[in-house]
Amino acid sequence: MRSTPQDAYKFALSDGQKYYKNAVNRGEFPYPPVLDYIVSPEDVVGYVDLGLVNVPLDRLIGTKTLGRSHALAGNFMPLLGNDSEFAAKWTDLYTYQTGDEGIRDPIKCYEYLGRFYVEEGNKRVSVLKYVQASAVLGRVTRVVPRYTEDPERRAYYEFMWFYSLTKLYEVELRRPGDYARLLAALGCAPDHEWTTEERRSFSAAFARFREIFEKQKKPELDATPGEGLLVWLQLFDFAGLRSRSREQLETALNGIWPDIVLHVAPKPADLYTAPPSGGEEPRCFLDRLLGIGRVEHLNVAFLYSNEPGESAWAESHELGRNYLAERLGDRVSTRAYVVPRGDVDATLRRALDEGAEVVFATDPGMAADCRRFAALNRNVKFLVCGLSLPYAGVRFYFSRIYEAEFIAGAVAGAMTDRAEVGYLANLPFCGVPAEINAFALGLRMTNHKARLRVVWACEEGDPMAELRERGVEIVCNQLVPRPEGRPLYQRGTWLIDENRTLRLTDIVWHWGKLYEQIILSIFSGLWNSSEPGKAVSYWWGLDSGVVEFRLGEALPEGVRFMAEMMKDSLIHGAVSPFRCHIEDRDRVLRNDGTAEFSPEELIGMTWFCDNVLCTIPPYDALRPEDRKLVRLLGLYREHLPPELENTDP
Repeated sequence: MRSTPQDAYKFALSDGQKYYKNAVNRGEFPYPPVLDYIVSPEDVVGYVDLGLVNVPLDRLIGTKTLGRSHALAGNFMPLLGNDSEFAAKWTDLYTYQTGDEGIRDPIKCYEYLGRFYVEEGNKRVSVLKYVQASAVLGRVTRVVPRYTEDPERRAYYEFMWFYSLTKLYEVELRRPGDYARLLAALGCAPDHEWTTEERRSFSAAFARFREIFEKQKKPELDATPGEGLLVWLQLFDFAGLRSRSREQLETALNGIWPDIVLHVAPKPADLYTAPPSGGEEPRCFLDRLLGIGRVEHLNVAFLYSNEPGESAWAESHELGRNYLAERLGDRVSTRAYVVPRGDVDATLRRALDEGAEVVFATDPGMAADCRRFAALNRNVKFLVCGLSLPYAGVRFYFSRIYEAEFIAGAVAGAMTDRAEVGYLANLPFCGVPAEINAFALGLRMTNHKARLRVVWACEEGDPMAELRERGVEIVCNQLVPRPEGRPLYQRGTWLIDENRTLRLTDIVWHWGKLYEQIILSIFSGLWNSSEPGKAVSYWWGLDSGVVEFRLGEALPEGVRFMAEMMKDSLIHGAVSPFRCHIEDRDRVLRNDGTAEFSPEELIGMTWFCDNVLCTIPPYDALRPEDRKLVRLLGLYREHLPPELENTDP
């Protein structure tokens, strides 16, 4: 039975009085915020008449002037008694709203930094908030604040650009750059003005998403539905908001909450730099007694971009898969899948249909597909070979190559008296400057006059020809096929002259040792020791056995002895490549010789030592086939403009 207007006012009055009392007890202002007391005239650069706007009621938070605001609590519920004139007018408005027509007269309000403040229509707002309406029609004047570099102001200025195209207020994003990312994810060019039909279509789908989002969101999570949508669009297309069933939407959204949490409140990733200790012992006596979390057998899938016989990279991971199967025997069942024509989606679906419980994707380009499947299959563990990406749904793994590069640089310096040593770098990924700098620091140890000349394989042209023209005889090459037997993905240092090609060093991956330790951590329960909802990456070095440093047979004994001694010191922690006096190319002191760089600092390094001759290639100079991975793993990935997706609102 519908309550009478008088009963409705009594309930609203009770809500208002309760809010008022609680606010006073907390020492907070118990009335709606007053815009005139919030904004100083010197902070305003202008006013814009927006005309009639559909104002979201959850963003209508205060009043323009003090006026009659004391008749309302901060939640816009009434504070004046049942026999007041205010109560009589409120009940009349309630009657209109619950009748056939509803409240139609627009209010008058001001908008400042995305929040609205009523000048005329307080009682209408109060009634509409009481009946839990979503929006009210309003004549809106925007108060334009002065621009600053404060993230809130930057995000708001981007919102004003977004609104000029879409005329939408219901999407709230608070990080600079997110409105551009949203438009790109929706397939909209940055100058596309939305049609009325596009607005209606988006609003209908977003309302559906918002309802489910608000129902699932935990009270302590400070995230807006717009921020949830942005994360959703990283994994699923917009059309799915209309075509998926409610149950499917709830399942998918439930699976991406960890990534939404990371988006609104970024936390440092759990970066494991060594294999888990403790072997396979259960976590505690009670676990052992009850068998809690104990796993006895795992089906493990490996995804390759190419056939192992045709790809040195895939071959190294296939050797790792075989090593895992040999070491753990009937405790694991492993299966390799070659992704046909880049169709990761179909391959993952097949792997899961065939019972995969752990998936190792050996190409970082598979990360987006793995994230999407992880959201929908939370009982499956997904790992991607790539360095420290900020995603919670999947884990990433790589190795600390810079340690071996440090030794390789020292060997190169000992083997040449030329002015320059060459370094053929592959792509400007995070972590690559640390590898280049480590090589340069090793070079400086044994040849303080030599400079490291870096060229990039991802640019057009012949980088090796450039090094030959400069008279370089020693080159560190990231991809070197072995001259005999099956190829391995190696990083090697070579001495090249007119008469010979001499291998000085090799760096080889033994992925099987990493795979074994990861699977054992699942068996033992250590997999779950990280904080839920955090990004997790594994970054192991020489001490783990995942990276092997090999010396060429033709090296002089003295150089060989030096390299072996450096390797042993690195493994046991007696030597650290970056714990020395370091100045960069601009003569900025980066280390006085006493500090140790953190793993995060090494991965995020963008500068080069003073003996490095290197320019990071800009995004537009990369080969088209390399740009997708640089967007994912590149040094400047956060500064690239969003890439347009093939979808429409």
